[in-house]
Amino acid sequence: MAFSMKQMSLIVSSLGVLSFIFGVIAENKKPANGTPIHGKGVIICKYPSDPSVALGCLSVAFLLLCTVAGYKSLFFSYRGKSVPKSVLFKSTSFSVFFNIASITSGLALFLLIWPTITEQLHMTRNVHRNLETDCPTAKTGLLGGGAFLSLDSCLFWLVALMLADNVREDHLDGFESRHSDSNSEEFDLNLDACMRE
Repeated sequence: MAFSMKQMSLIVSSLGVLSFIFGVIAENKKPANGTPIHGKGVIICKYPSDPSVALGCLSVAFLLLCTVAGYKSLFFSYRGKSVPKSVLFKSTSFSVFFNIASITSGLALFLLIWPTITEQLHMTRNVHRNLETDCPTAKTGLLGGGAFLSLDSCLFWLVALMLADNVREDHLDGFESRHSDSNSEEFDLNLDACMRE
């Protein structure tokens, strides 16, 4: 199926918004800490039902899909016409926003994965020999920060897509005008040859 640039931008933005929503909900649902239960020389941490790990995983999954879709959308051959990557990267503004989108995607991924894994480890390794433990959870604010960076990266992919569209149009217009100029010159040469005969 051939996608248009508008459809690709809708796909990228939808995936980015879903990643943001799941990340924010995961941050809000994360418990502040667990309840310590004293045993013989150990403390067992009992945590309330916590959907933040599942929501964090969903946020990570949608961020990865958004990043892949954003990257693919830049180099996709729309209407059967492709443009070499080297042409796109000659544009300074495209290169800048491509790099910003890549960096923010990586940072968002880190900020979403770290607390999700930490939260899962706290829930599964809940027996502590340290009798002073207060049953911690993952750092507060990381999932929310990752969610906002996920939304930022989505917006940067969309800006890069708009800039790629401008570069594509300029390149294809220049290519078509050069092609039509060479055809008209060839026609003029053929016409001159016919007139001489």
